[in-house]
Amino acid sequence: MNILSNPNRIAENYGLRIALALIAYFFFMKFLDLAHNAELRLLNLIILTVGIWAALRKFKETHTDRLNYFRGLIMGVATGAVASLAFGVFLFLYMQLDQSFMEAIRTREPMGRYLNPYMAAFIVALEGFFSGLLMTFILLNWVTTDQVNVPLDKELMSEKMVEPIAH
Repeated sequence: MNILSNPNRIAENYGLRIALALIAYFFFMKFLDLAHNAELRLLNLIILTVGIWAALRKFKETHTDRLNYFRGLIMGVATGAVASLAFGVFLFLYMQLDQSFMEAIRTREPMGRYLNPYMAAFIVALEGFFSGLLMTFILLNWVTTDQVNVPLDKELMSEKMVEPIAH
């Protein structure tokens, strides 16, 4: 079983898919010569949100249609973290290879003179992580989750409960 089919690796699977979509979107914007527009990073949020939603749906599907709120929270945040970290690493490597891109960031950003590839990639990864956290909180309001106050083992015990023995 590989990472793409393992139901215990959903966060890594969908996080890498999100990162690939973000990289494809980056190159598309670079091809259109729009990579310097910071406002277009909002579309990264849409890509991240769709990917986290798909990961939550897949988790529920592979775990007998059960999704505890806290498990969903962990799944969404982990998916966003994997995607953000992978995209941050990609940007770091890209800025090392394309010095003109890093120089364009330095000249266009207000605090650009303090940026280097390490800081820029870290900021993008951190921004993605917190965006994933926020979007997970928002998505969990629309995704149907199990009752938080009913532990799974107690629910199963009540279904299998036997009548008490009379003394």
